[in-house]
Amino acid sequence: MKPIIFDVDTGIDDALAMAYALNSPELEILGFTTCFGNVPVEEAARNTLAVVEKLGKHVPVFLGAEKSLTRGMKERYPKHIHGEDGLGNTLDEDPMRTVEAESATDFIIDQVKKLPNEITIIAVGPLTNLALAVNKFPEIVSLVKEVVIMGGAVYVPGNVTPYGEANIVSDPEAADCVFQSGLPVTLVGLDVTLETLLPKEKLADWRASGKEVAPFFADMTEFYMSAYASSHPDIGGCALHDPLAVGVAIDSSFVKTEKLNVRVATEGEETGRTIGKHSGEPKIQVCTQVQSDRFLKHFLERIL
Repeated sequence: MKPIIFDVDTGIDDALAMAYALNSPELEILGFTTCFGNVPVEEAARNTLAVVEKLGKHVPVFLGAEKSLTRGMKERYPKHIHGEDGLGNTLDEDPMRTVEAESATDFIIDQVKKLPNEITIIAVGPLTNLALAVNKFPEIVSLVKEVVIMGGAVYVPGNVTPYGEANIVSDPEAADCVFQSGLPVTLVGLDVTLETLLPKEKLADWRASGKEVAPFFADMTEFYMSAYASSHPDIGGCALHDPLAVGVAIDSSFVKTEKLNVRVATEGEETGRTIGKHSGEPKIQVCTQVQSDRFLKHFLERIL
C-alpha cells in the first residue's frame, strides 16, 4: 500500500476524491490535512470529518492554514457551487469526532520524517499547507516520494479568471513556492481534468445501489452538477477535478505528462496563471493528456 497524506479544502469534488481514495486498496491514508479554499478552514475540517464518518472510516483530520501566505484571508467562493455547508447542503448534523491537536503542517513534516521517501502527498486545494511545510522544514523536498496536485491551467484558460485555476489563484505565492521547491510534483490541472465527465445519469445508479452512503454522495453531486449547468448548460454532468488527482496517484498511466518548469504569476491581471516553460529548473510533471473513459470506469467502481 502507498502511504498518503491527503490535503483538502473539502467541498463536493474533494468529498468524491476522498471516497475514491478511501475505497482504493492501493492507498493507505495516513491523515487528511485541511486548508481554506472552497470553504473556510474550520468548515473544511468539519466536512472532512463528516465524509470520513459517512464512509465508516477512522482517519485523523488535521486543521491547517486559514489564510494565504501573504494575501490574508480569501473571499469565499459563491455558495451556489458547493452550497451553504460546502457539501451541497447535505449535512444534517455535525460529525462526532474532532480534529487532532497537531497542526497540518507539523503532521506533514512528522510523517515524512518517519517514512522518508515513502509518502505521497495528494493536494487538491490551495497549496498553503505544503508551502508552510517546505518553509519550516526545507529537507522535506528530498524526503517526499511524490506530490500529486490538482491545480493549474498550463495550456488552457483558467476557471475563476481567464488565466487562473481556483486552487492556484487562492494562494499564488504558495503554489510558486511548491513548484520551485524541487519537490517531485505531478500537476493534474484543468488541461486534463476538464476532459473528464461524470454523467448525471450515473447518479441514478448510485441511488439504486442500496448502499447506505449512496444518497449522501448522489445528492451532493447533483447539487454540484446544477452549478455546472449554470455555466456549462450542455455538459450533462460535472468534471472530476479532484478525483483525477487520486486516480493519478493510484495509476499514473491514466495520464501523459510533459516536464516543464512552472512559475506562477503573482502580480497584475494574470495573477494565478501557471506558466510552463521547457527551459529552466526545477521541472515538474505536467499532465497534458488523460484516458478519461478508463479513469471514469475506475472511479465508478470504487466511489461507493
